[in-house]
Amino acid sequence: MWQGWPLERVLLLFVGLAFAMLSVQVTLFHARQNFRRWEMWVPVIEGPLFAVTAIVLAFYNAGWLRVLFALFMWIGLVGSLYGAYLHTAGVGQRVGGYSQSQNFLVGPPIMLPLLMTAISALGLLALYWG
Repeated sequence: MWQGWPLERVLLLFVGLAFAMLSVQVTLFHARQNFRRWEMWVPVIEGPLFAVTAIVLAFYNAGWLRVLFALFMWIGLVGSLYGAYLHTAGVGQRVGGYSQSQNFLVGPPIMLPLLMTAISALGLLALYWG
């Protein structure tokens, strides 16, 4: 089945599976915080959409699907950078702010939205490099 698959297809499948797994973690973290801000719903909704689109694109290479995937990845790239900003600001709002290293451990995880940025960028690389 994998024999003869170009790197683009393998990367698209990887991106889809990575978004699927990341979506579970994001949903758990945001549910734990009771979705206190409406922005917390954005990655919970878009993550599974990104995952399904990438996985389907890995198996069915349609032009309209490539355009949709590109749009989703650009939205993911920009949106997750905004998420990293919100998470960083959230750490600063905790008691002691940025001077308390403990806030980086128990506060909003700054690296999680940056991981979503990286996966979105990998999706764009797989789409445009091939």
